[in-house]
Amino acid sequence: MRSHRRFENPAALAHDVVVEKLERALGNRVFEPEAASVLVGTALNDDEQSFVERWCVEVGTRAVSGSPLLGLAGLCLGHAARRFGCLSDEALALAPSLAARAEADPTDVDGRAIDGFDDVRDFLHLW
Repeated sequence: MRSHRRFENPAALAHDVVVEKLERALGNRVFEPEAASVLVGTALNDDEQSFVERWCVEVGTRAVSGSPLLGLAGLCLGHAARRFGCLSDEALALAPSLAARAEADPTDVDGRAIDGFDDVRDFLHLW
């Protein structure tokens, strides 16, 4: 019997829950899978742009090399660019930085950062 996977977009959570789960994962990699879902749900569904960007940047600058959260942070910046139509200077600097790291060493940052940077360029008509 084959199991069928179902894809579901995670919901946005209350900000205090997001902060707690992301901080926990940044301190202990065992919590990264749950944090990944939280970050995606925030990027796709939270309506407060500054909160979305702040946590994409926090994760993208604080996660350790090799963490899947690094590539995911870059991808989520692409989601934010699509949803909000602009990004802060800090987020605009991080997106190409994560993509460059992914191109240089995919064991450092995975390729989702490249996809996210492509989205930033496409949706914001930059570079």
